[in-house]
Amino acid sequence: MEETRRRRNDTSIKLRKNNKDEALAKRRHMTGSVATPNLVEEQMDANVTDTTSSSFVGGRRIYSVVDIPILLGKLQNPLSNTEELLEGIKGFRRMLSAERDPPVQAVLDSGALELFIKLLDHNDPDIQFEAAWALTNVASTEHTAVVVQYGAVPHLVKLLMSYNPNVREQCAWCLGNIAGDSPELRDAVLNAGGLEPLLQNIREPANASLLGNAVWTLSNFCRGKPQPDIELVRPALPILAFLTKCSIKEVVMDACWALSYLSDGSDERIDEVMNCDKDVPICNTLVELLDHDSTGIVTPVLRTLGNFVSGNDKQTQAVIDAGVIKYVFKLFKNSKRNIRKETFWLISNIAAGTKLQINVLMRSQALLQHVLTSVEDAEFEIRKEAMWVVNNIITGGSDQHVEAVCALGAIRSLSSMLTVQDAKILTVVLGALEKVFAVGERLNKNYALLFDEAEGIEHLEALQEHENEEVYEKSVLLLEQFFGAEEANENENLEPKTDGNAFSFGVAQKLFEDDASDSPMQFNFTHRSTNV
Repeated sequence: MEETRRRRNDTSIKLRKNNKDEALAKRRHMTGSVATPNLVEEQMDANVTDTTSSSFVGGRRIYSVVDIPILLGKLQNPLSNTEELLEGIKGFRRMLSAERDPPVQAVLDSGALELFIKLLDHNDPDIQFEAAWALTNVASTEHTAVVVQYGAVPHLVKLLMSYNPNVREQCAWCLGNIAGDSPELRDAVLNAGGLEPLLQNIREPANASLLGNAVWTLSNFCRGKPQPDIELVRPALPILAFLTKCSIKEVVMDACWALSYLSDGSDERIDEVMNCDKDVPICNTLVELLDHDSTGIVTPVLRTLGNFVSGNDKQTQAVIDAGVIKYVFKLFKNSKRNIRKETFWLISNIAAGTKLQINVLMRSQALLQHVLTSVEDAEFEIRKEAMWVVNNIITGGSDQHVEAVCALGAIRSLSSMLTVQDAKILTVVLGALEKVFAVGERLNKNYALLFDEAEGIEHLEALQEHENEEVYEKSVLLLEQFFGAEEANENENLEPKTDGNAFSFGVAQKLFEDDASDSPMQFNFTHRSTNV
């Protein structure tokens, strides 16, 4: 059944695209995030946004683009002392830290970038810190590649082992911006040896701020497609597992995003992540985090678990065994649509597993009912994901599985999806209906009647005008095979027994008795009239 599971690259939905809760790929450093030498001064600078003219605030000069020649002279003059160099690099840094429209291009055009990189090798940590800060803000813009082209990365990597924690943190921040720009620049940082000194700062952080920025940078080391070579990032895996238990919310969030990036791929990559914690299975830790009160943590955790169940049967079973099903209803009720989508994604891949794994879902009538209701009544993106759950149960399950979901109203739910415009969705729904009608014939159930009552035949007839050839052909095939004229006079004994408005399908209970630890699912099915 593994081939029926949906990898993220094989579908049209982009669950991570434009997700504002995901850690940002780049961060500008304006003020306050790193322990700076003069916090009062930095707070004052935060209010300065005019970069076109110089000014004085509280007797202190605020540099702007008109001062670039003066500042450049301080950095170029071989006779400049430490104080003059510090004043020059601070002036550039303040311009690049402006809240709005920092003059990055003007600074680059001046040739100052090479001087910033040169100052990383100065023996004064304050100068190194200011130079790294200036480079951080350049790297937070569309000019990131220029920082790499001019050779900054090896110097920044070296300073990750500086004795000064402020310098280490600022260099980690800058490398995070570089790695977050593109897979090519990420690999440039990894190939320059950036991972191990970064991990050392995470293992022995000087303070919480350094830890937070280093973990965010680590998440960018793991980010992007094509993904980083697993050999390059493998040493980070046990560290990430440890960080998921951290008491700092932002650290946990970034660690979980890193795990989600690394597990989005082949079964081999999923195995690497699933085996990253030698003490407690990472599945167990992540499932427990689904109960966290922060959606910023739940989102990457759910994404990672969703990646796990897109793998093979053993990987899917590990997530089931960790108890993920008991959190599903809470996730279904989450106010964030993306979390609800990810939950349906996860459930759909469980439904694409073995028949025993499908049974886990079938034991909860309430879960299935919510799925079917969502196919009909939720917003379109959720409807599509819920539809995949129903489709996977029908196409991969047994005849009894099909009978059970049809008794809950799957035929009506699938019929409602025949009015969408998405050709891919239509072909999937039509394939599921073909299986439903075939099972109905084998089990002596008149599913065709239920489909007709749900206006399904009208929808099929309309699809004969669809521009997509596959949709047209499947629609014609269903009409001819299951609703042909020769079937107009159907045998009475094919109709389900009725009691008022209720249909009695007599679902075999033995289907749900494979696991002695769970009581058999009890069914009390009623046909839902189309007038409801």
